Amino acid sequence: MRATAFFFLYLLLCLLLAAALTPPLLGTGWLDFEPHRVLSRLAQVLMLLGIWPFLRVLRLDDRHSLGYGGPRAQFVRGLVRGWLAGVAILAVLAFGELALELRVPDPQNAARYGVLAARAAQYLAAGLLIAVLEETFFRGALFAAIRRRRPAASAIVWSALLYAAVHFLKPDDLDTSRAVDWAASGEMVAGAFTAAADWRHLDSFVALLLVGTFLGLVRERTGHVGWCIGLHAGWVFVIQLTRYLTDGNEASPLAFLTGDYDGVIGWLAAGWLAVLSAGFWSATRMGRVGVEGKPEV
Repeated sequence: MRATAFFFLYLLLCLLLAAALTPPLLGTGWLDFEPHRVLSRLAQVLMLLGIWPFLRVLRLDDRHSLGYGGPRAQFVRGLVRGWLAGVAILAVLAFGELALELRVPDPQNAARYGVLAARAAQYLAAGLLIAVLEETFFRGALFAAIRRRRPAASAIVWSALLYAAVHFLKPDDLDTSRAVDWAASGEMVAGAFTAAADWRHLDSFVALLLVGTFLGLVRERTGHVGWCIGLHAGWVFVIQLTRYLTDGNEASPLAFLTGDYDGVIGWLAAGWLAVLSAGFWSATRMGRVGVEGKPEV
């Protein structure tokens, strides 16, 4: 809990600093973007700039703590296998949503082969970038910080909780007629916490919580984040491709199963990840499956 609080406070500090810098930055006239987007991107930049000093203070600035310890070949092998497994896992979900008519094909986008190929390459690169950043932070540094003093269950649960929560901490938009001052920045930050607490996001929150749980289980069993990065990148790739090739079907009586976070991750995804998490933990605990190609003990 203490380590999780430190990481949350770091993220919060970056968000508040970004809120303080947004009004003068927009006042220069250099940027012509919506205020909430400027605040969000500025917070991300500050997080990246401050992460290494932050990790050094917590003595988490070594390869092992960040989840990159062990032989390089093993790490790369885990990343590749993880990506393939991630694609397969989310493909099952995507085809399930198509079968249940929760999403319907978009023939127009599917027929644009050149654009589709370019989009696929974009989703592949974006998935890898997102996965490296998030897995290094959550299943790398945060997981290691908790695991030093607490059992695996604590590291898995707390890292998953923070991982799921921050996905909904998005600065609120402002009225276009509103002047962007420090009071307005404060309202955008307050709106982020209000939106995060909206019960309508419960399905997507639970799904992301189980995503974090599954990745935490993999991190514990493998000892590094190679598999986690691969899985995460594969999931992002399939989600983005699914959103491009299909449309949500709000008329479906089962539409509530997909959630409103991205139209893919909802109660159905939560159930699928819960089954996978339970099966993976049981299989590796009993020594029947070894994620690095040998039985776990």
